[in-house]
Amino acid sequence: MIETGGSGRVWLLSGARGSYALHVTDRDELLHLHWGPRIPLAAAEALAAEPAPPPWPFESPLDGREEYPVEGGPRFVRPALSVRTDETRGTEWRFDGASVEDGSAEDGSAEDGPVEGGPAGGGGHELRLAFTDPLHRLAVTLHYRVRDDTDVVERWTTLDHLGDGPPLDVLRADAATWTLPRRDRWRLSQLHGRWAAETRLVRAELTPGEKVLGSRRGHTGHQHLPWAALDAEGATEERGEVYGCALGWSGSWRIAVQRLPDGAVQITGGAGHDEAGLLRLGPGERYTSPVFAGLWTDGGFGAASRAWHAWQLAHVVPRARTPRPVLYNSWEATGFEVSDEQQRGLARRAAALGVELFVVDDAWFGRRTSDRAGLGDWTPNPERFPEGLKPLADEVHALGMRFGIWVEPEMVNADSDLYRAHPDWALVEKGRTRTEFRNQLVLNLALDEVREHLWEQLDALLSSVPVDYVKWDFNRCLTDRQELWQRQVEGVYGLLDRLRAAHPGVAFESCSGGGGRIDLGILSRTDQVWTSDNTDPLDRLAIQHGLSQLHPARVAAAWVTDSPHAERNGRVSTLRFRFVSAFAGVLGVGADLTRWSEEELAEAREWVALYKDVRPVVQLGDAYRLRPPDEALSAVQYVRGDDVVVLAWLRAQAYGERPPALGLRGLDPDGTYVCRDTGAVHSGAVLMHRGLHTGLRGDLDATVVRLRRL
Repeated sequence: MIETGGSGRVWLLSGARGSYALHVTDRDELLHLHWGPRIPLAAAEALAAEPAPPPWPFESPLDGREEYPVEGGPRFVRPALSVRTDETRGTEWRFDGASVEDGSAEDGSAEDGPVEGGPAGGGGHELRLAFTDPLHRLAVTLHYRVRDDTDVVERWTTLDHLGDGPPLDVLRADAATWTLPRRDRWRLSQLHGRWAAETRLVRAELTPGEKVLGSRRGHTGHQHLPWAALDAEGATEERGEVYGCALGWSGSWRIAVQRLPDGAVQITGGAGHDEAGLLRLGPGERYTSPVFAGLWTDGGFGAASRAWHAWQLAHVVPRARTPRPVLYNSWEATGFEVSDEQQRGLARRAAALGVELFVVDDAWFGRRTSDRAGLGDWTPNPERFPEGLKPLADEVHALGMRFGIWVEPEMVNADSDLYRAHPDWALVEKGRTRTEFRNQLVLNLALDEVREHLWEQLDALLSSVPVDYVKWDFNRCLTDRQELWQRQVEGVYGLLDRLRAAHPGVAFESCSGGGGRIDLGILSRTDQVWTSDNTDPLDRLAIQHGLSQLHPARVAAAWVTDSPHAERNGRVSTLRFRFVSAFAGVLGVGADLTRWSEEELAEAREWVALYKDVRPVVQLGDAYRLRPPDEALSAVQYVRGDDVVVLAWLRAQAYGERPPALGLRGLDPDGTYVCRDTGAVHSGAVLMHRGLHTGLRGDLDATVVRLRRL
């Protein structure tokens, strides 16, 4: 709901439980008023009427109070908007008016796919505030969208060059700036890491100055997830105020958290990492920023995560209400040594386990016998697949499974037919030594002919082979032609959107050497993401715990692979521990099934069947993190309707002591719950207060507990 007051210059946006308020002064200053629990319009108008606090000497009266600080004038904070010409730098705008567009909460479901203005579909209630800089002939529109079923506020910005003069150099055009209420102290939560160690959660006090998170690599990156959360009073999983922000962009990005000299805190985020130049905006051209979404809750970090999850499942992720199938991926079994008969043998073994989707990974195409050749040539290798992929796909379907393949369309090897025909299509600096990572170059998707070629190749592939699933990989960072990186990401988005429209039955997974491209932008165009190349089941607990701060289990692919885990650490773990670790996401199997004993295969069949039973609860239910993975005993719980699933892992038992009971959450205290595994009957109040004993013992033990309310 959006209400207007204050002679048309005060706006109050309200969601499920919270409100957001702002106003434009008589001097056309756009000021923040409130972000937190629901308030009436009269309260917002009263806040707008309060006199501004007197500034300290050498400080700006606007810093820390503006909704969208621009460069220029009496400001010293980091600007969200920085524009220049050869003669003038900065922005001085006038307010042109506001408009409100109302839609229903059901409009703009994620089923409809991405739309202009960011990752979430249309619908909801949208406020547009229009400003113009007459000198630059630049129109700036700030967009705010709220929905009745959530407290997530979606914000983005559009720029329009209204003049007929030279292009404008847009150094920064952030999506939004979020202003937090005044508190004595703030704590910042972030997700950091590297390849094979992504999304690890860290919390620390926010000290005066500026904390910058981001990627200057041309993609989202393994190093930081574009999300931040702040709490001021020691919030826990289930109690306390938490403010969170998440950016929907798959290129270079930046989120800057500023604690100003007077204690005010602002968070500014958008595409691009520095002020080297985001883009050049020509006459008649428009730039639309990604969405920078914000969330307030007073229910702690757990409530914040559940709100983020529900919003994504309702409004961001395509087909999110449909659970994802159990898959088998052939990579760890075969590497680059791929053949038709070998894949058929693996498919038969996978089908016997109860797998629902069989995926042929790398090396099915071109001359792809190593990572040095073949990328760019998206036709089946005639020696490995003499009749193409269709006979294999037909057999996979006959076995009762769906069929998937791996591609990396944005990349090319120098040793490929494509590169030999079009070396000018690679994204390289003229006159400089070309930069290669993993022996590959990046295709320039800013070029129309490159995008059209990729469309023709991939459309032909998906039209000639009954493919149900595409694992879309991205195995190197961008380094050259930074001035094109914005258009590069837009080209990827456009290609994915076009393929999805032409092949609506095909599901897509985003992969980037693991979790190098996980963000709301790519998730609005894909059905799931590959969480990490690290499939060690113990390491995965921390990676999945971090990812769950923002993203639901429904999108997080998790595999069971071989033990010992030779590629990472040599750790030995049971099938039980590996499966229960992978249960906290979209289950997959990536092991070499030809090396598994009959006993292991039989046990795996039971685990796959159990996962299918709990899958709707895990993938679509409300998640409660009961104990973090840095403790000896860790656990996560899912609730959907009357069904409850608890996943618990014991790292190591000390001194033979019994692990502590798990206090469950989200139950009906007056309800009665039966354990579907043992038949034991429990009181909801007792389960939440006294807790549930898991029976775990020893090292690397794990269990699944299924409860149902009677």
